[in-house]
Amino acid sequence: MSDRRESMAQALWHTAPGAAELRAARLPGPAAGELLVQALASGISRGTERLVHHGRVPASQHAAMRCPMQEGEFNFPVKYGYAAVGRVEQGPTEWLGRRVFALHPHQSRFTIPVHFCALVPDGVSDARACLGANMETALNVMWDAAPRLGERAMVIGAGVVGLLCAFLLARLPGVAVTVVDRDPAKAALARGFGADFAPPEAAPRDQELIIHASASAAGLRLALDCAAFEGRILEASWFGDSEPALPLGAAFHQKRLQLISTQVGSVSPAMRGRRSHGERMALALALLEDARLDALLGPFVPFEDLPAALPALLDPPPGAPQPLCPVIRYT
Repeated sequence: MSDRRESMAQALWHTAPGAAELRAARLPGPAAGELLVQALASGISRGTERLVHHGRVPASQHAAMRCPMQEGEFNFPVKYGYAAVGRVEQGPTEWLGRRVFALHPHQSRFTIPVHFCALVPDGVSDARACLGANMETALNVMWDAAPRLGERAMVIGAGVVGLLCAFLLARLPGVAVTVVDRDPAKAALARGFGADFAPPEAAPRDQELIIHASASAAGLRLALDCAAFEGRILEASWFGDSEPALPLGAAFHQKRLQLISTQVGSVSPAMRGRRSHGERMALALALLEDARLDALLGPFVPFEDLPAALPALLDPPPGAPQPLCPVIRYT
């Protein structure tokens, strides 16, 4: 029988545009089918969590943007996040003491249904496992993109998801991958994953597969310009409440381009019915067994310092380094 005694934890809440605080959270002991987890680390998905932090989630997308264990409502106050890694303290015997990746907001301890968790492979560190949700997104993009051996492929936007897409594409024989970004500091990361790098003004043309992940209208226009005849453009960005203007005139039709949306909420049609959400997450975590991916992690922030650190993590001042996946550490 599960121990239902209540315990306490601390959780991050977004309370107003640009403001956050830690609040006490009461935890019941796990019921049947639930786990009590001690957090070890959690990752910040900067693009999505920036929209949440600034109250820019469109009303039309409140339901779609809701994360599994969210509390509160958009825009404020809301407890948000979906990249936690922890160790199971209570639950079914086969889970006790195991490390799990969990779709849970930033919180020191939490109770969560088993089906929102996946076991972390032994070869994946606590911090690297925080990339689980981003790798799951990149994996779903690959399933939607159906890359072909020998293709010329380009990824526009060297954020975490874009770089993970490049990492996966570069593992395919014969695929020539170029990462395009305005930040020259991303060149070393791209090359470390086996891809070339170019600034937007030098982006190669005649690309047969383009993954757009810059969340900018300029990046999507560049994708349309660089696509080859009958090229495929996968739109992997999340624009929030902005409405990008696109040149869908003669060249778009003349080149018979395909502009394809991709989103992780549903398993790609290519694998739907063949892989469940849980199986997709298990594969994503297994794909993290590569130490090169540690280059995407940081800075590392103690959980108790997170409210004060969050503005600079999400919106660094001009000239400051742009974090990729900030990692929150729990003690």
